[in-house]
Amino acid sequence: MSNELNARPKLTPKGERTRARIVEQAAALIHERGVAHTTLDDVKLAAEVSGSQMYHYFPDKDELVQAVIDYHATGIVNRNRQVLSGANGVEAWRKMVITAAKRTKAKGGCALGSLVGQLAETDPGARTLIASGFDQWAAAIGDGLRSLHAQGKLPSDVDPDDLATTLLATLEGGLLLAQVQRSSRPFEIAINTFLALAAGSSTHRSSRTLAEPTRRSA
Repeated sequence: MSNELNARPKLTPKGERTRARIVEQAAALIHERGVAHTTLDDVKLAAEVSGSQMYHYFPDKDELVQAVIDYHATGIVNRNRQVLSGANGVEAWRKMVITAAKRTKAKGGCALGSLVGQLAETDPGARTLIASGFDQWAAAIGDGLRSLHAQGKLPSDVDPDDLATTLLATLEGGLLLAQVQRSSRPFEIAINTFLALAAGSSTHRSSRTLAEPTRRSA
């Protein structure tokens, strides 16, 4: 996704696998503990690599954090595009994001969005990468909504790209509420209500019945 990742020296297949394992373990640790509380030594142990291997692929923590941002953004965008490109894509997308929120009760929040508060004000390079990830995410959602627009299932005067940005903001806000309440209910309400309103109030009831509210956790 990012230019510096494209510019890095080409690795052997084994090297690519090792690097990917390091990034995957770093992403999991950072999502669980946060950037500040995840060290290169923590990642080295989790990925089961030596110190020399660790520093060969990532000489400093900043480079590793940038790779984690790219990992999360690329994964999210690819999953969204795959689901939205299928038959009944928006409904499949709705089920995908709600199922994920139910499974985790939004613990840890959005893998990409949770990095904003940690990095946006202190690391301009990271902020730029995160912003790029959100731009690509909104574009993927916009492509899915554009198909609905072409089928006449959205109001003719609605811009699918503007609607995608609004939906992404709704998703992030819903995840934040779900995270602090340890319940997927706020997220489900936010997503279902937004999609119902976007398509017209006549679909609101059917949208709610597709995703029964979960009880608020104690």
